[in-house]
Amino acid sequence: MEFSDEPLHLSINKTARKIKKRETSSLYNSLRSIYEDSIFVAEIGGLWPDLPLVANLRCGLWYTPRFDATCYFKSTDGHQNNWSFSTARLNLHLAILSGQRGGCIIVDSTRKGKRFPDSMSKTIPIWCCVLNWSIYNHLQRTCGVQEEGHSINFDWDTSLHLPSWVPQTEKAAIESLLPKWINEFESCGVDISSLAHALKKPLRPLWISQSTLIWLNEVPSYQSWDFTPVILVSASGQDGLVKQMVQAEFSWRYIPGAGDDEESWARGLMPDMFWKNAFRIIDAGPEDCNRMVSEIVERDKVYRTQRGEYVPQVKVGAAKYLPSEELGLQVIDSSGYLKNETNLADSKGVFWIGSTCIAVASIMDVCDESVDFDCMLNCDASARVSVSMSTDAYLNLPIVSSKMDRFSLYRSLTSAVNFAKFQLLRGKRMLICCQNGEDISICVSLAILTCLFDESENFDGGESFKRKSVTKWEMRKRLVFICNFAIKARPSRGNLKQVFAFLTSEEEH
Repeated sequence: MEFSDEPLHLSINKTARKIKKRETSSLYNSLRSIYEDSIFVAEIGGLWPDLPLVANLRCGLWYTPRFDATCYFKSTDGHQNNWSFSTARLNLHLAILSGQRGGCIIVDSTRKGKRFPDSMSKTIPIWCCVLNWSIYNHLQRTCGVQEEGHSINFDWDTSLHLPSWVPQTEKAAIESLLPKWINEFESCGVDISSLAHALKKPLRPLWISQSTLIWLNEVPSYQSWDFTPVILVSASGQDGLVKQMVQAEFSWRYIPGAGDDEESWARGLMPDMFWKNAFRIIDAGPEDCNRMVSEIVERDKVYRTQRGEYVPQVKVGAAKYLPSEELGLQVIDSSGYLKNETNLADSKGVFWIGSTCIAVASIMDVCDESVDFDCMLNCDASARVSVSMSTDAYLNLPIVSSKMDRFSLYRSLTSAVNFAKFQLLRGKRMLICCQNGEDISICVSLAILTCLFDESENFDGGESFKRKSVTKWEMRKRLVFICNFAIKARPSRGNLKQVFAFLTSEEEH
């Protein structure tokens, strides 16, 4: 008989770590922590009730039942020595909304043992500074041409405002990169005149956490400030500590930033499902929570199946979410102004790209009878779509994430462009959809616009494409144009690489 050298039992420390990990990732602990943090978020929202409440996707979406809009700022763009300003995540709708409403309140949280995520500490401050500089430069160039709402005295604040805990050395390093980011922003095709028209005061971030002391009888009026406030609310508990909470019926464990990484704990539950059943779930306690959530998710799946909608399969585990993460709920017209303000719960999620007769959407939005289109390009690999149209008006291209297949999108783009050309030549309105309406459908529309439209976004069947060479910067400008309308766009880097590879290969033919 052979004996293993490995111990038969886990050490006490390993066992304790496994128990702690199981406790901190439990469903009830996460949902109860979110519920408790949402009370703080509601209190802050009540201090400035006229300011729109904005969720930074995806984590921020858990912390209140209703948001006025969403945005997408990545923490990785604020990581030390990895600072970045992304022209793929411009969040222009947020700047315009803030200008129209006098400011905004952005909600997010973090698990990482600190009060604020890097998206709030650095990414958003960098964004504010780049936009302020670009508007200032625009006002300088138009000196003598009075901009509506602006007295051209050039007292426009262009400083980089960072929280006090960011070291001066890091601030100096970020400031050295600002000229490059400002140039990239001003060169990518954004209508800065529209931003200048909407923003009467420069953007400036302010930070509020559960550790912030606010005298309720001395809450300042945001109208009195000489800037447009971007109030950054971190919902995470004080100091980001995990705490054991005890009440009469049961105990539970508080988890800071519990809304983060929902794939590892939510079991298919979405924020809107949670808030429709929040009181029942919280009162149920740890023992009945899992069963109740399973029933809620299953009922939602049955409901969507009966309506013929796409129903994602839920995998319980700690798998990371595949690309995405961005934004909002306001529809922007061709001049860059908000057409209307709709609430998250009422948003149809279908975005028409200017006057191109092309729209992008999530597969879950295409069954809405109010969506008016003539043909559909379905880019989802496993979707079930219930629509009534002729065979030549529907094409399904089973495209998967670049993390699953690095060439899936590339192989499908020729068929997508040919289908689009056939439909657009006949004057048809085309809907391009994918699982979330944020990544693959955006990249497919980018390829179609580049191949079949001229620089003024007029359909020419590909004549202008034959005469020019596509650069990454030209492709980026097209993407910015799409993002002006499809404000939920969050194309992944892997898919954008495939689009560029396709465009350059088509030039050679």
